[in-house]
Amino acid sequence: MRILVAESEPPEAREKRRKSVGRSSGETFLKRLRELAPDATCDRVKPADRDSRVPDAAGLEGYDAVFLTGSPLHLYEETPETRREVAFMQAVFRSGTPSFGSCAGLQVAVVAAGGSVRAMHERREAGFARRIARQAAGEGHPLLDGRPPVFDAPAVHTDEVATLPQGARLLASNSVTQVQAAEIRHDQGIFWGVQYHPEISLREVAAALRRQAEDLIEHGLARDELDVATHAAVVEALHQEPERPDLAWRLGLNEQVTDPMQRMTELRNFLTHLVLPTCSARGRA
Repeated sequence: MRILVAESEPPEAREKRRKSVGRSSGETFLKRLRELAPDATCDRVKPADRDSRVPDAAGLEGYDAVFLTGSPLHLYEETPETRREVAFMQAVFRSGTPSFGSCAGLQVAVVAAGGSVRAMHERREAGFARRIARQAAGEGHPLLDGRPPVFDAPAVHTDEVATLPQGARLLASNSVTQVQAAEIRHDQGIFWGVQYHPEISLREVAAALRRQAEDLIEHGLARDELDVATHAAVVEALHQEPERPDLAWRLGLNEQVTDPMQRMTELRNFLTHLVLPTCSARGRA
């Protein structure tokens, strides 16, 4: 199996994330994929970067799956970085290679297929998306196989999908963000994506909270930096000792978040239910 990870972060955000948690978003995806598909060959590209070499649609046909990472890019802004990201995703759709994205990865796919993204303004999902519920199209959909009807997941985002492209299926929502999970069929391709982050650890959640402390204070989710630091410390402590019920209780979390394998449900489902059957059909399993 050949997998391509497309890192959506621009260089500055990539280095900032590395300083706080030791890995870029693409490197986090590579780590998770090595856990889930240890025999796969994984490559990484950086479509947002100027002069970055990325495969075209013909080159993408040589991969069995493409993963798009999160990013601080705003897909409703017309910039060289967002144009490069969208052009890359349009090539993925033309190639017919199955693709998956989380957070901004979902937003890139939405825009590439003709939908739209907007800023959340005063609303935030910072740390965890709560009470994500299946929608009608999500009942029985393989992306959510193994998830209960309502669940929580790691999430950190300030933008969201405004309109899904024509023919897309809304799979899950919550009271904060309507599009929490979706399927998009466009051109020759199929994309499964989520607004939350099944790929990140609780340690990475804690680091994201610390990086965004100023924004959390500005939007009234924390009184000061000590508030953010205290909350992040509890999240990181749960990362270190996921079996501690007292920490899970303080954060209002259950095994859907605290158990790493359950946290990665959508990644595993994408590989199991979409990528492997496609590999078999191509004679590459």
